[in-house]
Amino acid sequence: MSKSNLLVFGATGAIGSYIIAAIVNAKDAFNRIAVFTSPNTLSTKSAEINTLREKGIEIITGDVTKKEDVVAAFKGIDTIVSALGRGVIAAQIDLLKWADESPQIKRFLPSEYGTDIEYGPASATEKPHQQKLKVRAALKETKDLKYAYVVTGPYADVPFFLAASKNPRGGAFDVREKKAVLLGDGKGRISLSACGDVGKFVVHTLTHWDQAKGRALKLNSFTATPEEILAEYEKQTGDKWTVDYTPLEQLKKFEAEAWEKGEPDATGLTLRRIWTEGGTLYDRRDNADIGAEDTVTLAEAVKESIRAQLSQ
Repeated sequence: MSKSNLLVFGATGAIGSYIIAAIVNAKDAFNRIAVFTSPNTLSTKSAEINTLREKGIEIITGDVTKKEDVVAAFKGIDTIVSALGRGVIAAQIDLLKWADESPQIKRFLPSEYGTDIEYGPASATEKPHQQKLKVRAALKETKDLKYAYVVTGPYADVPFFLAASKNPRGGAFDVREKKAVLLGDGKGRISLSACGDVGKFVVHTLTHWDQAKGRALKLNSFTATPEEILAEYEKQTGDKWTVDYTPLEQLKKFEAEAWEKGEPDATGLTLRRIWTEGGTLYDRRDNADIGAEDTVTLAEAVKESIRAQLSQ
């Protein structure tokens, strides 16, 4: 396959910044790399945008909701990589329609990164999955677009899983206080992905397209129990930590209350309940299929978490 011409949406977001960094690091594997961004982002994140420009990335400015802006950005592009955040996931439905109408667009990677939204029968009713499920349905209705889903499970990094939460009812690892709140009974396995690895997974998906296309790739950095993660923190800090637990039934109560009251961490609590129920444990790990086996280890992730928490 000839080298791709990429257009990336959401490149300065929480996970998009890692994805574009990995793409930049592998830029020799691509012919052209462009980023679509809004005028507001151009001004509020000027340092990040200028850094991308200095590295040879083309910056295209427009409104993601305006067809004329998006279609103009599609010129000369054959592959779309979306890293749009959860709040604007549904905007991809129009992007897909416009991409399908543009014959030069051949491939589309939607913003899937995270929990598998079709893990089992119950997944169809999970509130955080609804917009992503609509995007998958829209993608399957396109005529000519090829696609792959990069499913990574929860992000390991601070401020995600390995963090000292302001509201630790959903789990926490507080380095300064040497306190942990473990989910469930602490023995349930959870598959996690370092954010940097998520970016690498996208690159490997694009550069191993024959193996990736048409699949929901189940990818991760490592799998561990909360107790194993705590043991690594204690090993690296040299201290015994104070430990509490949020049992699954209590987590479900917190989740229900958060949705009822419209609290901002409702989505996060639902996702953590899914993880605690085993919703990141897949039949197989697909890393080897796309040559993405060199990943961050538990020890490396904890070391970075300690550094990040102590530097805040």
